[in-house]
Amino acid sequence: MSIQIPSDIEILHEAAEVLLEHLGPAKSARFWSIWQAGQGDYLRWKDAVFGQMSVAELYEQIAEYQAQSPKQDS
Repeated sequence: MSIQIPSDIEILHEAAEVLLEHLGPAKSARFWSIWQAGQGDYLRWKDAVFGQMSVAELYEQIAEYQAQSPKQDS
């Protein structure tokens, strides 16, 4: 089994689509400006989102997600 690794630009496009869909244009713009300004604590966020997950656990979740997600044209 192999993991597909999308390019950075593909990830940015997908993230933008998700933000716009769930937050709308105004909140998405505010999020991007905050993110670009470097506000917030990435390590605190990372720990809150991923906790003490191991690399193996993250790999398993990625593989499961990719198996369930429709294939995208590269």
